Amino acid sequence: MLSKPATLLMGIIYEKPVNAYEITKLLDYMNIRWWFHIADSTVYATLKTLERKGLIDGTVERTGNMPDRTIYSLTGKGESELKDTIRKSLVQINYDTNIFTIAAFFMDILESEEKKDLLERRLTALQSYLAGISRQNSVAWKQEVPPPHAANLERMIDIVNAEISGTKRLLSVYL
Repeated sequence: MLSKPATLLMGIIYEKPVNAYEITKLLDYMNIRWWFHIADSTVYATLKTLERKGLIDGTVERTGNMPDRTIYSLTGKGESELKDTIRKSLVQINYDTNIFTIAAFFMDILESEEKKDLLERRLTALQSYLAGISRQNSVAWKQEVPPPHAANLERMIDIVNAEISGTKRLLSVYL
């Protein structure tokens, strides 16, 4: 499975071949850095790593008197790895919601029926998870644990409810 930065960058490259500078500007334009911190140095380092692994290809372009720039595109291996990561990320339950958010941005790489199936599976898993953690949230349990433990469990329930709501919203696009 790809890292979050690799998934994000490969998703951008999947949409159209771009250079590293264009990626950094696109991250700013899309306000991604407000919810997922990715430094420009991480963008450049991740691109080099992805290229070494054969997941992206870099082609050097020369335009007039401008400095050379490398335009990145996905390889077949890269597209396959990106799709696998998106599939896994859409159904994985994790309190770090950034990987799901990144996968949701780029899930159009998948067929509509597959997206619908994956989101339905996520919704079922979230609802099951919510039922499990909600059983723990009893008056008796709250009396046995320190208040921060009880507050954290309720915070976790809030996060799962938000994820259920967001997953339903995404799923409604494909129904």
